[in-house]
Amino acid sequence: MPSYDFPFNERIRTLLRVEDLFAKLLHNIEAGHEYNHHCALITLLQILDVIDRAELKSDLLQELDRQKTVMNTLVGNPAIAENTLKTILQDINAASEGLRAENTKLGQTLRANEWLMSIKQRAGIPGGVCEFDVPSYHYWLGLGEASRKEDFSSWLKPLLPMHDAIGIILHILRGSGVTSKIIAPSGAYQQMLAGAKPAQMLRIVLDNKINCFPEVSANKYAINIRFNSLDSMQKLQKYDEDVSFSLTLCNL
Repeated sequence: MPSYDFPFNERIRTLLRVEDLFAKLLHNIEAGHEYNHHCALITLLQILDVIDRAELKSDLLQELDRQKTVMNTLVGNPAIAENTLKTILQDINAASEGLRAENTKLGQTLRANEWLMSIKQRAGIPGGVCEFDVPSYHYWLGLGEASRKEDFSSWLKPLLPMHDAIGIILHILRGSGVTSKIIAPSGAYQQMLAGAKPAQMLRIVLDNKINCFPEVSANKYAINIRFNSLDSMQKLQKYDEDVSFSLTLCNL
């Protein structure tokens, strides 16, 4: 069933963007064709732009430490699966150690690579990495799948602890909150928000048979959901039928 995540703040928005880009990056690296590896490299450069925040690393470490403290309070609780809790704590420790092992800003080793940065500069121009623009890039693409994958492995190594940390945090976030079954009359739904701890993200899950998608506007007081569809020309159309969906308000 299709699901949609809508972040309520810039912090969660950044984590979701990096998660999405990393999924595409890893898929294209594994696919192996030089066109896939071109897409993978462009995606890697986009990740560098998204994570170019000095405080992201400290934000991740603080959140991992906070989650570790919360998880430790659950040790010995008979209502909690002991093996699952132990695995989560091990994952948190491994991600924290990996992040602390890098004494530089996230992605700094890649930014120091002059060749990658030259590709990044040209990639901002439509068609700017053609073989006549950057012969070295054309040469690199022709080196073969194994050689390119070896380079990607080297480039990704300092970023993998960040990827692991984001995966852990988003997994915990998505698993939080209570899921409600809701019907949106004529494709529209509004809910007022209350509570001392505001939601950080909402998740919407739809049945495969429902031919529409949600658009959300939200703040700490209320959420508004409108369901739309696309016509044969991909023009946005309001969905006028009742929509049954699942809604989860998530918070770390």
